[in-house]
Amino acid sequence: MAREATMPLEDAREHQRVFVRQITRDDLRDALDKGAHDFFQKPTHVVFLVAIYPIVALVLSRLTFGYEILPILFPLAAGFALLGPVAAIGLYELSRRREKGEQPSWYDAFKVLQSPALKSIIGLGAILAVVFVLWLAVAWLIFAATLGAAPPSVTGFLGVVFTTAEGWTMMIIGNLVGALFAFVVLVISWISFPMIIDQHVDVATAVKTSLRAVVGNPVPAITWGLIVVAGLVLGSLPLFVGLAITLPVLGHATWHVYRKLVSF
Repeated sequence: MAREATMPLEDAREHQRVFVRQITRDDLRDALDKGAHDFFQKPTHVVFLVAIYPIVALVLSRLTFGYEILPILFPLAAGFALLGPVAAIGLYELSRRREKGEQPSWYDAFKVLQSPALKSIIGLGAILAVVFVLWLAVAWLIFAATLGAAPPSVTGFLGVVFTTAEGWTMMIIGNLVGALFAFVVLVISWISFPMIIDQHVDVATAVKTSLRAVVGNPVPAITWGLIVVAGLVLGSLPLFVGLAITLPVLGHATWHVYRKLVSF
């Protein structure tokens, strides 16, 4: 159970007190259960919402192979986790409406685009997009510094990656740097989008609250990050199709994590 509200944060724009609670792993488990319940209540609606996610992944993967830029394929797939909070904004809206006792349809998810806080949604989305592009650039630099050039075939590339010291160096450094990027996104966006949608706050207020949530709940925050990574990895197999299930469940669950963490 979440503890009593702690760590007040003043929203200068709205002049309201925002409290961040301390939560436990049991709260995360409950949020996942509620997220799964939201998904199975109206699974066809949610699958429709996220259908574009695996499609885009497949298209980008095909382009990667077609242009023989194999080294960017894994960073590209891994980088989708950095954009996950943006892809899930419609899911937060569905969970918000269900919480109010409504029976939303898929169309209601797109009503988030009519939100008074649309400017904040776009602004935070742009920040995550910049982080995503930076990650791809850094991943390419790591590849160039370790392997230098990619063999012209998939098997040749995998052979170099897994059987040479340079390949293992690339993987180790790449994964460590990727984890750093993922942590930055977690700090920025753990509860930012749900708070913007719920309270129509500005980007600074949402990010500041998300930061306080991570600082006040380091173990649950890291645990949640690992849960998201595991869900996205499982959802990527096979051919990213499983994301049509794991992404909406995680999206709905994030809304419930927000509800457990923040009070006003």
